[in-house]
Amino acid sequence: MSVPEGLKYTKEHEWLKIDGDTVTVGITDFAQNSLGDIVYVELPEVGESVEAGDSIGNIESVKAVAELYCPISGEVVEINSELEDQPELTNASPFDQGWMIKIKVDVANLENEELMDAKSYDDLEK
Repeated sequence: MSVPEGLKYTKEHEWLKIDGDTVTVGITDFAQNSLGDIVYVELPEVGESVEAGDSIGNIESVKAVAELYCPISGEVVEINSELEDQPELTNASPFDQGWMIKIKVDVANLENEELMDAKSYDDLEK
C-alpha cells in the first residue's frame, strides 16, 4: 500500500494536499484497493459550500457504492472532470490523476482538523 509523505490523511481514508488556502482531496490507495474497480464517481458542484464530515459524493465500484466524506470545510473550487469519463483513474493513480476535488479553506481551520501524517496513517492500517 502506498502512503506518500507530504500529504495529510483522515481515518476515513481520504488524503489531502495542502497548498496555501487550497486543499486537494482524494481517496487513499487503501480505499481504492478496498473498493475494487471503480466505475463511477459523483462529485459536488464547483461553488458548493462543504462541511467537514458531510457526504459530498459517491464512489461506485464493482463491489459496492461508498460515500465520499469531506475532510475539511470550505468551498469547492475545482473538481476532477476527468473522472466523469475515466473513473478508473482513481484506481490507477489515486494520488495524482485520480484526485477528486479542490477546496478553498480558511487556513485557521487546518489546525483544528484531526489530520494524520503518512506514518500515523500507515500505522492505522497495520
